[in-house]
Amino acid sequence: MNQETHRLAIGCMGLGGGWNEKAHDKNHITQAEKVIETALELGIRFFDHADIYARGKAEAVFGEVLQSRPELREKIFLQTKCGIQLPGDPPGCQQGRYDFSREHILDSVEQSLLRLKTEFIDMLLLHRPDPLLEPEEVANVFEQLKQSGKVKEFGVSNHTPAQMALLQKFLTVPIASNQMEFHLLQSGMLDGGISGSKGPMDPPGLEGTIEYCRLHNIRLQAWSPVSKGLLSGQKYKGKDEKLKERILNCSRKVGEFSKKHKVPAEAIVVAWILHHPARILPVLGSKNPERIKNCAKSLEVHLKREEWYELYCLGRGTNLP
Repeated sequence: MNQETHRLAIGCMGLGGGWNEKAHDKNHITQAEKVIETALELGIRFFDHADIYARGKAEAVFGEVLQSRPELREKIFLQTKCGIQLPGDPPGCQQGRYDFSREHILDSVEQSLLRLKTEFIDMLLLHRPDPLLEPEEVANVFEQLKQSGKVKEFGVSNHTPAQMALLQKFLTVPIASNQMEFHLLQSGMLDGGISGSKGPMDPPGLEGTIEYCRLHNIRLQAWSPVSKGLLSGQKYKGKDEKLKERILNCSRKVGEFSKKHKVPAEAIVVAWILHHPARILPVLGSKNPERIKNCAKSLEVHLKREEWYELYCLGRGTNLP
């Protein structure tokens, strides 16, 4: 199943219960099955995981569903990520860290395959950049995983253009995707490409990310595409007054466009991402079937250029130069 055919993806971080040592139960498996069924009914076949989500339980409950309903595997595109090690892994180690070593990548893939109860992963992403990266080592591991049939495609997450270029220099397989945080309140990948337009909340180092990915046929994926619901009903509980003002102004306009286009507010927020010509893939993080359905309505929305720019400027909190 070619990832380019997908318009929306389901992020599975919220499945499996809490990020603790407590085992998942039948309710968590039922919840995962409902999310999968809802997505497939809507034509969404791309599911995004990571080895650390709920400390492995997100993959585990998903795998329980696949085991009980093996016919589902051929209908879905299954992605997972590796490279982050949490405090306590291994026991006694209190320092969280990133690890792109051969040993860690191979072990992570084996554990993900076991939890997901599948023979292969459609796409494996390196989760966050490892400063101790040895690109030749990663290239060797990727080639081994591809030759074994355990991983079909490879990508990265939260990587800058320079980091992607360094890695790709040594790879024998192309980088197929880069998953980045991208939404109306975090538009740094856009702002970095417009001289003098840096937004108030944008991290450095994102300049040229979209352009690099388009030049090298790397599919951008957007994590947290609905801004954690802050533009569609969720209350902001922080103390940053400038951010609070941005959220209020942008959410009002989202509500206005929601009525105009006759779709839920979530659909407008996601449609803003889909409107970009880079074919960015929103990864919907909700485990609520109704919210997933609301987001899927984005496929019915075509924003006018002026509407897209109005949302962009309100989200970033300032007009363009």
